[in-house]
Amino acid sequence: QVQLVESGGGLVQPGGSLRLSCAVSGFTLDAIGWFRQAPGKEREGVSCISSRDGRIYYADSVKGRFTISRDNTERTVYLQMNGLKPEDPAIYYCAGSNTLYAGLWWNAPSYDYWGQGTQVTVSS
Repeated sequence: QVQLVESGGGLVQPGGSLRLSCAVSGFTLDAIGWFRQAPGKEREGVSCISSRDGRIYYADSVKGRFTISRDNTERTVYLQMNGLKPEDPAIYYCAGSNTLYAGLWWNAPSYDYWGQGTQVTVSS
């Protein structure tokens, strides 16, 4: 049984920072991804880190601002978000994949397990 629990969301001013955490329990997954979904929009892949080879992927919209990382136990994956913009607010989800095809890291159906989400709000 795999469980993913996100934390760290909240309200931040434009240009501010937040760090999201995803606590993973259960068996080892092939990859952990971060997604976000704003009202009326499709779920969007934000970033992904492979457990197999450590490769990291980012959406163009967050490159240079967001950083994904994991702790030494590989049981917590972080998403450091800097320079938050008005277009970043959404519910952020972490997701786990049993077998990830790198070219589809951004695709929600590539993931088998999902957390409950954490809200990120950017407002002055």
